Amino acid sequence: MIKTCEFVTSRHPDKICDFIADSILDAYLAGDKESRVAVEVMGGHKLITINGEVTSHTSVNIEELVKNIVGIEYKIISNIQAQSPEIARGVDTGGAGDQGIMKGYATSETKEFLPLEYVLARDLCKKIFDVYPYDGKVQVTIDGKDILTVVASFQNTKNDELLKLVKGIISAKEYLINPAGEWIQGGFDSDTGLSGRKLVIDNYGPEVSIGGGSFSGKDYTKVDRSGAYMARKIAVELLEKRNAKEVFTKLAYAIGKAEPVMAVAIVDGSEEQVEGYDLSPKGIREYLKLDKVRFADTCIWGHFGRGFPWQ
Repeated sequence: MIKTCEFVTSRHPDKICDFIADSILDAYLAGDKESRVAVEVMGGHKLITINGEVTSHTSVNIEELVKNIVGIEYKIISNIQAQSPEIARGVDTGGAGDQGIMKGYATSETKEFLPLEYVLARDLCKKIFDVYPYDGKVQVTIDGKDILTVVASFQNTKNDELLKLVKGIISAKEYLINPAGEWIQGGFDSDTGLSGRKLVIDNYGPEVSIGGGSFSGKDYTKVDRSGAYMARKIAVELLEKRNAKEVFTKLAYAIGKAEPVMAVAIVDGSEEQVEGYDLSPKGIREYLKLDKVRFADTCIWGHFGRGFPWQ
């Protein structure tokens, strides 16, 4: 089967926005671990806009925090409101902060329990970024274990130098290096970014279905994030316990309810109910030690297969 996966660097506009959103989340949680945070970030062309809901016993200088990330020359517009009381009454009793479906996945084809095309794309992107720490993206196409085509577009690179670097990292039948030409203008100077837009990169690549909810800027009560982490944890544990080749997991929640309305695993094609886990938001926070996580660390190079507690 022919498969393709892409990956982007931490200087891609969407990923900068994810980093800002999770840095705001971390700042609130540092002062009040029960903070409820759901923020969205849009940035580009010397303007950053933050919108969302926060209920917390601590305060954060958002403008200063964001300028420390992107630079003092940026205009910051922040519009943060308190969490809706209708949402809060469901969360206050331990329920989920929203309805939604979360998907988890694990495969034995790589040591990270992630699809091969995803691992190849991510590793290539990281290794190029170590040399050229700028805006950039890669794409890898495979047929089975054979690598057919590698695409690499990186800011501030020369085609011949980048090609030499890429060939030293990965062997492919075809290389497309800066296919639209060499480029200098990148990041927020050339494009806008939005938090939560790189969902497929945040998850498992395009061959594995996802629930659809974004992660960054959300505390554990938003099961879009915590539920997806838990679904991954269950998939990995079942894969190892059963010595399986592939595990899919599915969770679904109703707003204001602590327990999921669906908790299913598909182990090598056989469906079963997920049992033996506390799948409430508070149970997930405790099991995955989410109080100990710096969320800004999670959002740059993918949320899975990187040694976090849900691996």
